[in-house]
Amino acid sequence: MPRILITTDHLRPGDETDRHLRAHGHTTVHSPLIGRRDPEDLVKALDGIDAALVGHEPLTADVLSRASRLRAVVRTGVGYDTIDVVAAGRLGISVSNLPGVNANAVAEYTIGLLLAAARGLVQSATGVAAGGWPRDDGRELRGSTLGLLGYGAAARAVVPLAQSFGMRLLCTTGVPEDERTDASVSFVDLPELLAAADYVSVHTALTERSRGLLGAAAFRRMKPTAVLVNTARGAVVDERALADAVRTGQIAGAALDVVSEEPLAADSPLRGVEGIVVYSHLAGQTTEARAAAGLQGAAEVVAALAGRPRFAVNAHLLPRPPGSGGTG
Repeated sequence: MPRILITTDHLRPGDETDRHLRAHGHTTVHSPLIGRRDPEDLVKALDGIDAALVGHEPLTADVLSRASRLRAVVRTGVGYDTIDVVAAGRLGISVSNLPGVNANAVAEYTIGLLLAAARGLVQSATGVAAGGWPRDDGRELRGSTLGLLGYGAAARAVVPLAQSFGMRLLCTTGVPEDERTDASVSFVDLPELLAAADYVSVHTALTERSRGLLGAAAFRRMKPTAVLVNTARGAVVDERALADAVRTGQIAGAALDVVSEEPLAADSPLRGVEGIVVYSHLAGQTTEARAAAGLQGAAEVVAALAGRPRFAVNAHLLPRPPGSGGTG
């Protein structure tokens, strides 16, 4: 009977995800990740495990190489940058994510950050809590330009919401032209987007190419009134360069749901910079999105253990089963 390790912190014994896995003849082992976990503890948790349903566990090459029975890893979300997918492929371990599972949640949250930034909502509430009564003017979203970095499911879900506020949409993406299906979005290169956007919203995956993509040179291209919003991955942004850009007035501010080190480090350059608001990685965290992620993740575990993963991000790296064909 396959044993499934579940480390995603919002999944619990007896919930719908657990019942789905047990109904398919699997044994579940819950070991929720809260904060950080020592790699050796993770190795111990994976001992005798056939598949893992994980959140942000750092599944390194070393950890994976010591999980002798592991055949499948399923990430209960979209990003999988904490998993060494190449090493997993070499070991015959399929790695899946759940594309689009929290797109609506992220899109609504993105609009929330835009509104909060435009109207100074956090600053107003903080001022009232401190005994003041701030009355600074805000700005309307209508008539402004939103630049989307990336055109995945979350970015596409932002489009109709932003349009309902009367925003103009620009996008820069590596998605092939025949997949850029929304005629109301203008697809431009990054320098043009940065120069024209009043708000730049990050929705791109973290890769070696995107790491530090928004640095000092990018901020110099942006308007002094522009605001950066990031609900994707913290490391896409050079945080020290961002802090300098906001502090010196190169750009107006930033609303960050993700940072390079979470929780935010005590010595982070983002701390204490007026105009930068850091949130606690909540974009995809709704009751609806979590329920969908758990159940879809369980279904993907079942499929992967049957040799038919639907969303394997390293399918091209896995050994071909005998009789599957291919060139010789």
